[in-house]
Amino acid sequence: MAIAEVTVDELEPKLLSGALLIDVREIGEYQSGHLPGAVHVALGSVPDSIDSFRGDGPAYVVCRSGARSMRACEFLADHDIEAINVAGGTLAWIETGRSTVLGDSPS
Repeated sequence: MAIAEVTVDELEPKLLSGALLIDVREIGEYQSGHLPGAVHVALGSVPDSIDSFRGDGPAYVVCRSGARSMRACEFLADHDIEAINVAGGTLAWIETGRSTVLGDSPS
């Protein structure tokens, strides 16, 4: 099964439109800098947090580089949830000069 991916350039306008973004890194990684608006759900807790990925559209899933988020997307696809991997992850976001948020998400 092929998992859809977006670049950070494609992701940014979707986030501005209110798309659901979930960061599956560990809590320390998340707190050290995450994409604005990202909700934290560690990869190990994805099976117990499936409802966090449900929304009006697809869930965009991000990690450090795209590998863990791809695993999360594959799991979610097996459970009929549309999830799109963010190619290159948080590193790609930072490499393009975009800022991150430190600490916990306001949501």
